[in-house]
Amino acid sequence: MKLYYAPGACSLAVHIVAREADLPISLEKVDLATSKTESGVDFKTVNKKGYVPALSLPDGDVMTEVGVLVQYLGDSSPAAQLVPANGTLPRYRLQEWLTFISSEVHKGFSPLWNPATPDAAKQGAKDKLAQRFAYLDEVLAKTPYLMGSQFTVADAYLFTVVNWVNFLGIDITPFANIKAFLERVSARPKVREALAAEGLLPQAA
Repeated sequence: MKLYYAPGACSLAVHIVAREADLPISLEKVDLATSKTESGVDFKTVNKKGYVPALSLPDGDVMTEVGVLVQYLGDSSPAAQLVPANGTLPRYRLQEWLTFISSEVHKGFSPLWNPATPDAAKQGAKDKLAQRFAYLDEVLAKTPYLMGSQFTVADAYLFTVVNWVNFLGIDITPFANIKAFLERVSARPKVREALAAEGLLPQAA
């Protein structure tokens, strides 16, 4: 399998899950500004939507969308216990989390990446994110991960998007449990492997 990614983008969640699941995967970086991959391929010939992640399967088929890809990879490695069994209530709870993260957190950051967004709109986006963070902080006050004591694909997704506060200069000091969650996840060996592979860890002097 080949994962088309951009460093630190939402594709990082898929990258983390692949490593946590010990699945063989190759990486191809995408320059989203030019829509070219590092091997010179026009990325839109891979994914007409034009954004990462895209996962090329061994048969040549391509799958997209974070919430789908992390479940696909989790189901491909049951021993890793990254997803509950299909058809169970915990699986629907997982999908509930993935949907919330996608629609209320991931997309909540969108206005902040666009330099054309007016300052008032950016502040509105930050205020809405703060509401979502407050909810997540309450959840994470009671449990180390979203689904309890077990790390799941939802945690990989949440870590990836909430970590964007570090790129955007958003202070999450009021949300101590989210900060602890980010530190907890970033300390996982497979997560550190993914961060290092994408050039997201500080280089040793």
